[in-house]
Amino acid sequence: MTEKAYNTNWRVLKQDGTLNIQRVGKSKGKRSQTNDMYHYLLSIRPKQFFSIIFLMYLLINLIFATLYFMTPRGSLAGIQNDPPVRHFLDCFFFSVQTIATIGYGRISPVSITANALVTLEAFLGMFSLALGTGLLFARFSKPTARVIFSKNAIIAKHNGQKSLIFRVANARLNQIVEANIGVTLVKNEKTLEGQDFRRLYDLKLQRSHSAMFSLSWMVIHVIDDQSPLKGMKTQDLIDHQVEIITGLSGLDETMSQTIHSRTSYTPLEILFDRRFKDMIWRDAEGRVQIDLEAIDELV
Repeated sequence: MTEKAYNTNWRVLKQDGTLNIQRVGKSKGKRSQTNDMYHYLLSIRPKQFFSIIFLMYLLINLIFATLYFMTPRGSLAGIQNDPPVRHFLDCFFFSVQTIATIGYGRISPVSITANALVTLEAFLGMFSLALGTGLLFARFSKPTARVIFSKNAIIAKHNGQKSLIFRVANARLNQIVEANIGVTLVKNEKTLEGQDFRRLYDLKLQRSHSAMFSLSWMVIHVIDDQSPLKGMKTQDLIDHQVEIITGLSGLDETMSQTIHSRTSYTPLEILFDRRFKDMIWRDAEGRVQIDLEAIDELV
C-alpha cells in the first residue's frame, strides 16, 4: 500500500480525541432510553445542544397554541378571533407567556378547558425549566482539559538511542497534579491460523508520570529490541495500518477533578529524522517562557 492509497479514516481515534467509529445494528443490553438520551445531550456539541433545546421549546409552544386555538371562542378573554392567523398568533404568544410564567394580563383564560390547559402547561413549563437547567449545569460543570498534543510524532535519535517522541503541553495557567500518560501501538497482524488480528502493544516510556505538569512534556519511547516499532519505516507503518494512541489524565488543581485528554498518530503523522524546536526559554529577568504555538515546529 502506498502513501497515496492510505486512508486516514482507518484511524480509530481522531487527533482531537474523538472516536472515529460508527456503530450499526441494534443496541445491546438493558440500557434505558432515558439514560441514552441524557448521555447524548451531554456529549453533543454546544451548537447542537442549544438547537435541540430551542426546537423543543418552540414545539411545546406550537402544540399548546394549537390546543388554545381549538378551544371554543370566548375561552380566552382579550384574544382577537379574526382573522384566523392573528387568532393563532395570539394563542402562540399566550402560550409563551404561560410556560414562562410571565403573565402580561391582556389575555386570560375564562373557561374550564382553557384553565385546564394553562394548568398543564404551567406544570410542563416548571418541569422543562428544571430539566433544561440541570442539563445545562451538567454540561458546564464537566471537567475539561486544555492539553495540546503536537501535530506529529517523530522517530529520531535521542541521547544516542532511536526513539519515538511527541510533545504535550498544558495550555492553562495552572497545574495538572499527578499526571499520567500512556501510549498504545495498534497494528494489524495475522494469527497462526491466518486470521487478521488488530493487536495492541503498550509502549514503555522513559517517563510516564509527572507530579506537576504545568509546562510541556517530551514523551519518549526508546525503540529497543523489545519495541514493536523496531526496524519499521513509513511503508511498514502503512502496511500494518499502525496507529499510536496516547492518553493523559491527572487532577486539575483548580477544579480538584480528574481530567483527561487523548489523541492518536497515523503513519503519515509519524516523521523520521526530525527534531522538535525548543519552545521553553527564560527571559531577561529569568522567568520561564513557553511558546505554545511552537509545539508543532520541527527542525
